[in-house]
Amino acid sequence: MGRAAELESFRKALYDRSTSNSVLFVHGPGGVGKTALLGVFAELAAEAGRPVMRIDGRAIRAVSHGISGAVGETSPGLVLLLDTYELLEPVDEWLRDTYLPLLPADALVVLAGRNPPSPGWVADPGWQSLLEVVPLRNLGPAESREFLAARGVPDGRQEAAVAFTHGHPFALALVADALREGLGPFRPEQEPDLVRVLLSRFVDQVPGPRHRAALEAAAHLRVTTEELLADTLGGDDVPALFDWLRGLPFVEGGPHGLYPHDLAREVLDADLRWRSPDGYRTLHRAGRAALIRRVRDTHGAAQREAIFDILFLHRSSPVLGAHYRWETLGQATAEPVTAHDRDPIVEMVERHEGAESARIARHWYERQPTAFSAYRDRDGALFGFDATLDLHEASEADLAVDPAARAAVDVARRYGPTRAGEEMIYHRFFLGQDTYQDVSSATNLFATGCCRHWVTRPRLAWSFVAVADPEAYHELLTQMNLRVQPEAAFTVGGHRYGVYVHDWRAEPLTTWYELMADRELGDSFAEPPTVDTPALVVLSQQEFRAAVRRALRDYTRNDALAANPLSRSRVVVEATGGLRAVLREAAESLRGNPRDEKLYRAVHRTYLEPAATQELAAARLELPFSTYRAHLTAGIERIAEWLWRREISGT
Repeated sequence: MGRAAELESFRKALYDRSTSNSVLFVHGPGGVGKTALLGVFAELAAEAGRPVMRIDGRAIRAVSHGISGAVGETSPGLVLLLDTYELLEPVDEWLRDTYLPLLPADALVVLAGRNPPSPGWVADPGWQSLLEVVPLRNLGPAESREFLAARGVPDGRQEAAVAFTHGHPFALALVADALREGLGPFRPEQEPDLVRVLLSRFVDQVPGPRHRAALEAAAHLRVTTEELLADTLGGDDVPALFDWLRGLPFVEGGPHGLYPHDLAREVLDADLRWRSPDGYRTLHRAGRAALIRRVRDTHGAAQREAIFDILFLHRSSPVLGAHYRWETLGQATAEPVTAHDRDPIVEMVERHEGAESARIARHWYERQPTAFSAYRDRDGALFGFDATLDLHEASEADLAVDPAARAAVDVARRYGPTRAGEEMIYHRFFLGQDTYQDVSSATNLFATGCCRHWVTRPRLAWSFVAVADPEAYHELLTQMNLRVQPEAAFTVGGHRYGVYVHDWRAEPLTTWYELMADRELGDSFAEPPTVDTPALVVLSQQEFRAAVRRALRDYTRNDALAANPLSRSRVVVEATGGLRAVLREAAESLRGNPRDEKLYRAVHRTYLEPAATQELAAARLELPFSTYRAHLTAGIERIAEWLWRREISGT
């Protein structure tokens, strides 16, 4: 496998007792061969009679007891190999300062990850003589030929592969598979992205187009389960496709599903986007829709993972992607607060925002404790929180305590009062204990909380987001189609906070989904309109019922229906076929109950296929006019009620 210099460093540390090195820190990009190198280290250590413990950072929790529990009891001469160390960085300081010094004096530790050692390793004089940093790069020409020969590639076919791959181990492995399976001579092309061309050549050899589609889906989604693959691609062959994916050399399995090596993911995803932009967009939308359904249909950990999966789709957007810590996505959780969380949460607020803001946070904690979510790391330690208030349940006394809530309610009343049954929420607080509102694991969790509220609350009318630094968040929140609202801005503790808002009746979820799908793909966007020019109309219940009656009377008149405010209401915009189709669907709903059939017949003869006069309609129905009028009035009311439920809750 090559790596002569790296193997020599390991052998020296393994056998030469005069050396003081007890930690080798191997680092390099994904696919460069760190895991394979650790495999050889494990074999050498075993041959030397040393006890070996090999641990992958993806398989344990990044907490102190996660590592110590995985290692267990130690013995003299231990060789400890920690792979994917970038996932263990949350406990890097503890490992360096507390755990490693407790190991036997002759223990040898190898840490392998993507990132170089943190400054603490280099700055600590105690580690300078014990640490050897081993940056892992592509293989040299001789090592690349050795790599290919070990995989059965004849000498005469190696040079072109070595030149084409420039020694990247993962690329070499794929070329070796292609050459060994007799796919013809390998002809390298002049291409700036060598690995993309290589992987595209490999993908051409999959059993069929459905296998290729499955591979592209696995590359685009964060993790792939058989269920998610079925929801994204459809078809009866998904179990076989999933099993095929599981057997690929660059696809691994984790606790939540399958995922390709990072290099393979990037190459496959970039190749599809370049080769078939429409196919890429279709895959993105199908996967996104499947994940949204999962968020709606699940709870707890399953719902949280689905939201992480949705956020992962943001990575292609230069705006959205810059506001997440991708390497820590899914490594912390937001949970309901406990009785012990109040004081630490209030202290966090006071530390970052001052005493007045802390007093407001304490008030809301007492009034709406379920609005608060505690951010916990894998060790269960509290490191941040958020608070999403139900303003539709706030009293005037609550509003008097918090100028932010007072201003938000006033804005909603001015631009679109909530109707009976509608909800108004305020993402009032969010912060990390040490990072405040800077991009971090805390902001990852805040984003998941926002997504959960927006997707799972069908009666949501308004959402407000308060930020301490509006400039830092303007691009992100504008990209998500939240609008800056100066009238909702507020001052607490001498600091002016900015506020962004969204009226979910003016731009309902279905419309927002379409917009976000485009923006996740990196499409350009314009600044959204101001709050007082909503895309849709928001009618009171009384106005809504009046508009329904007018629409029924004008059922056969295209111009009148187009002018009816219902045509710009959520219930119509989210449907297909326009106002007339929605009215017919509402009327047809009366036919589901035999007792309401008479109401349907009255509406049908009066509006859908109208008689010349109401008297003639009554005669055709063989009803006294007074009975006919009673049936018609009741039918209109039932249709209005059915449409109103759809308008408010979407169901």
